[in-house]
Amino acid sequence: MELGGEAADEAFAALEAERAAASAVTRVAPGLATARGIHADRVPTLAYTRRAAELVGRTDAAVSSAVATLSAASIDRTGSVAVRARNVRSTADVSTAAAERELGSVLVDRGFSVDLDDPDHELRACFADDTCLLGWTVAERDTSFGSRAPTDRPFFQPGSMAPRDARAYVNLAAGPALTTTTAAGPGLRNTTAAGPIPPDTTVLDPMCGTGGLLIEAGLVGARAVGSDAQWKMARGTTENLAYYLPETRWDVVRGDATDLPFTDDAADAVVFDAPYGRQSKIAGHELADLVGGALAEAARVAPSCVLVGDRDWSTAASDAGWTVEARFERRVHGSLVRHVHVLVRE
Repeated sequence: MELGGEAADEAFAALEAERAAASAVTRVAPGLATARGIHADRVPTLAYTRRAAELVGRTDAAVSSAVATLSAASIDRTGSVAVRARNVRSTADVSTAAAERELGSVLVDRGFSVDLDDPDHELRACFADDTCLLGWTVAERDTSFGSRAPTDRPFFQPGSMAPRDARAYVNLAAGPALTTTTAAGPGLRNTTAAGPIPPDTTVLDPMCGTGGLLIEAGLVGARAVGSDAQWKMARGTTENLAYYLPETRWDVVRGDATDLPFTDDAADAVVFDAPYGRQSKIAGHELADLVGGALAEAARVAPSCVLVGDRDWSTAASDAGWTVEARFERRVHGSLVRHVHVLVRE
C-alpha cells in the first residue's frame, strides 16, 4: 500500500487503511505498508492511501535487485503492461527511469507488450529508503473528492473541515479491523469484517455544523445521521446533504449533543469535531461539560467514536466509558493542532 500525506501522517494513514479497507497493516518503509488482506473496492474511498497493489516481492532499493526479484517471480497474467517506478519522498538512491526500463524489459521477455496509456496491467516499483516493493496495481484512491472545497457547499461557514480530513475521520470511526478469510487470486485475499463496514454502517455526528463529516460518510456509502443544537446548522446540513447525497438516505435533527434524541445503540459509529474553546459557554454548556456529555451520549448510542478537538480529551473520554485506541496530533496551521481520538466502547 502506498500511503499519502506527509511523513508525520503515516501512522494515521495506516490506521485509516486498517480500519476501513485492510487487515494487519504494517509500515515497512517511508510511505509504504503491507497488509495481510484487503477490500480492493474500499481503497478508492480512503483519504490517505494512494493505491494498493498485489505484492510481487520485496527487496533492497537497487534496480538490479528489483530486476532479479521480478525475474524470479511467478506471473500468471498476460497482455499489455506499463511499469511505473516511484522514489518515495526522494528517500532512495535510485533512477526511476532505469527501473522502468529494466523491469519493462523483463516483462517484454516474458511475453508482455508495452502500453503506457491504457495497459491491461500496471507494475508498481516503489523505492523508499533501503526498500523496494514490487506489485501489480489493484486499486487506487478516488482523488476527485479532494477537488471539492468547503466553500463549494450551498451552506458554508468559516472554519469548515477539508473533505480529505473529514473522509479520513469517518473511515477511522466507521471501519473496524478486518479478518482475513479466503484467497481471492494470486497474492490476494478476500476479507470479512468483524463488524459493519461503511456500506452497512450508520454514522452519527452529534455536532454536525455544516455537515462536512456527514457528506463524506454518505459518499463512502454509510447512512449519515446528524444533530446540532442550532437550527441554523441543522438546516444548513440538510441543504448540503440534499446537494451531495440526492439519492442517499440520511437524517438531520435539531438536538443537544449531551441529550441525544436517539435510542441506545442507534448508530454504529459517532464522529464529531468538538468546538474549539474560545467561548466560555457553547449552546448553554461550559466546553468541558459539553464535550464530556457528548462523549457519554456517544457511548450510549454507538460502540465506536472519533473525536476531533483542539486539545487532548483522553481523560474525558475515559470518564465517559471509552478506551482510547489511538490519538494523533495533526497540525492544520501555525495556531491550530487537531487532536484526533480514536475510541472504542469499554
